[in-house]
Amino acid sequence: MIEIVKPALQHLPSYKAALERGWSPDNLRLLEATREQLAAIEEDPVAFLAGLDDPEAKGPRIALPDGTWVPRLPGFRRWIWDDEVAGSIGLRWQKGTSALPPHVLGHIGYAVVPWKERRGYATEALRLMLDEARAVGLDYVEITTDLDNLASQKVILANGGILAGRFAKIAAYGGAESLRYRIDL
Repeated sequence: MIEIVKPALQHLPSYKAALERGWSPDNLRLLEATREQLAAIEEDPVAFLAGLDDPEAKGPRIALPDGTWVPRLPGFRRWIWDDEVAGSIGLRWQKGTSALPPHVLGHIGYAVVPWKERRGYATEALRLMLDEARAVGLDYVEITTDLDNLASQKVILANGGILAGRFAKIAAYGGAESLRYRIDL
């Protein structure tokens, strides 16, 4: 059905085409992130790909939506692949603990291209990423979602997610009430 692949030059034309169709792998920054990624691919495709795989957190600090800068966490991105890019899924963590700092909205984030939604791709990609989370030593992962994102909630539940509760996002993300799920590994 699908696999999750480490982003590589042979996959890049398909990824770029998805961005050019208006898809964003970033559920928070949307088209701003799409424009930034297209520019980075144009400037230096090899550096762009290298920046998607940073398990040592050597990359630059991260800007939150309100402009606050925070340290980068170890992490990496994989592309959801079905003979072309069908989406993106990422994992982030803190070394030595399964806990996350308050500014990080979960260990795993994912986005499927709209023209391939409702095919079970997100459910399968999350299942595959849970193996990656085990491999980096996590005991559990947390995944957050908006209250009205029923599709994402179903994906998480299908992978053994348990609702840990409601929470308010920190002010940098607008303070909206959201849901936090936990999947024990």
